[in-house]
Parts: sequence; C-alpha cells; structure tokens
Amino acid sequence: QVQLVESGGGLVQAGGSLRLSCAASGGTFSRYSMGWFRQAPGREREFVAAITWFGSATNYADSVKGRFTVSRDNAKNTVYLQMNNLKPEDTAVYYCAAEPKILPPSTWYEYDYWGQGTQVTVSS
Repeated sequence: QVQLVESGGGLVQAGGSLRLSCAASGGTFSRYSMGWFRQAPGREREFVAAITWFGSATNYADSVKGRFTVSRDNAKNTVYLQMNNLKPEDTAVYYCAAEPKILPPSTWYEYDYWGQGTQVTVSS
C-alpha cells in the first residue's frame, strides 16, 4: 500500500503561484496513476488534475486548464502540482490521491489512497 504526504500549501495573493508536492512511500510509485483534488468548506471534493503512470498523459478540470500543471518524478516518488495565476476561488484543501490503474480516474471515489491534504489560501 502506498502512503502519501502533501506539502507546499500556503497563503498567496491572487495572481501568485504555488507548487504542491506529494511524496509517496510504501509502494511501486510508477504503477500508480496520480490525481489532485481539492475541497473548499461546504463543497464537495472536486477533481483538479491527474497524470498517468509515466506522465505520458494528463487531464485537467476546465477551471484550472492553462493555469495548473501536473507532473511527476518517478525516481523521487513524487507528484507535483504547479499552480499559476491563482484566484481566490482556488482556495481549498488540496489532496493527492493514488490508484493502481493505467488511466487515472477523475472522480474521487475511484481512488483508494489519499494524503492528509494541504491548505491553499488565495487572497484577493
């Protein structure tokens, strides 16, 4: 089983950037598709981005396309989410998730492994 730990969250002004990291341990990282999700207070957990085993394909929510980039380094057992041009509506707890499938799901209930989350707050 894989364990996931997110880092890199914080407070940033609108238009700024953050890079989230998710370090994995306890499994063969390259055999997991990875996803990023976020959850704001009072809202459901929503899909942000996902990446296949070796990073050959990615998928993004429409709300972050062109601003966020997901990537992975299998040698470091880490997946990243580069977030640029942040907006106040991006404020949420961000979670990474892992699933041993070739194609990464875009729904939260299809992922079996989750990190504890990292808070991202974007001020206007």
